[in-house]
Amino acid sequence: MTTDNVYHAGEIAVQERAGVRKIADRLSQMIRPFMPDQHREFFEQLPFVVVGLIDEQGRPWSTLCFGEPGFITSPDETTLQIASAPLLAGELGLQADVGDKIGLLGIELPTRRRNRMNGAVSQAGANGFTVHVEQSFGNCPQYIQTRSVDPRETGAAQTASETERTVSLGSDAVALIEQADTFYIASRTSDMSSRPNSGVDVSHRGGRPGFVSVGEDGVLSFPDFSGNRIFNTLGNIADDGRVGMAFPDFATGDLLLLTGQASIVWEGRRLEGFEGAQRLVDVAVDEVVHARAVLPLGGSLIEQSPKLARTGVWQ
Repeated sequence: MTTDNVYHAGEIAVQERAGVRKIADRLSQMIRPFMPDQHREFFEQLPFVVVGLIDEQGRPWSTLCFGEPGFITSPDETTLQIASAPLLAGELGLQADVGDKIGLLGIELPTRRRNRMNGAVSQAGANGFTVHVEQSFGNCPQYIQTRSVDPRETGAAQTASETERTVSLGSDAVALIEQADTFYIASRTSDMSSRPNSGVDVSHRGGRPGFVSVGEDGVLSFPDFSGNRIFNTLGNIADDGRVGMAFPDFATGDLLLLTGQASIVWEGRRLEGFEGAQRLVDVAVDEVVHARAVLPLGGSLIEQSPKLARTGVWQ
């Protein structure tokens, strides 16, 4: 793949503003149109995978698929089969038909390993789907909290009548967000063509509890710490702006999902007051879905990421 096929205009613009364009060009070699065997084996051992899809309105949502290890298989280096439907896919109207773009994040919380894969749905059914690989790449373990992953006594995909759906963040949602140390964020490009550098991406964000805040105006804000210098998420925000965020509550099994419009804060007093932040991201919330006790897996915190020692929280 050439650099032009790896990055789109939004990613390149953010790389240039951050002063890492040459580094990003070199790093483009790690983004492949196939999965190396190590990534294929990694996905196949996972009990869950994070998914990014868009709804009928084109809005990204981040959600999860669960199953016994082995529910994800890779028959070849350009194919990933997932024998599970994304949580709340029907209620959210997620588009997962043949040809639809999708982002996948495999993350192993006990070991802090993660790999990403973006592509397009090549087969779809009621109980799962198959993805054709367009971009596959690894991520470093920084900012991931080490957690156990354990089955919960209860936990199954909820129906629409068992979820709370609103256009703003209520007090319970704000409390969940402001105590979170982990969330997953889906983003999209403005172009949703067959080009490999267009589509949906989903990523992990971690920090100290309190690293995400909700202002009096309902706008959600979080810091962007030093990362892989590729800027997939921020590049998509620069290009399109629509994002979907998923906040899992590992203790209760709740899952808070939201979609909204994001913008990047590059400078100013707010940025200067947050230790470790290189940029800030604001999200104006469009819709919120709070599903109670929906997660079939829970987990206890074992260790915070060592990288968090040099980061702060909102005051």
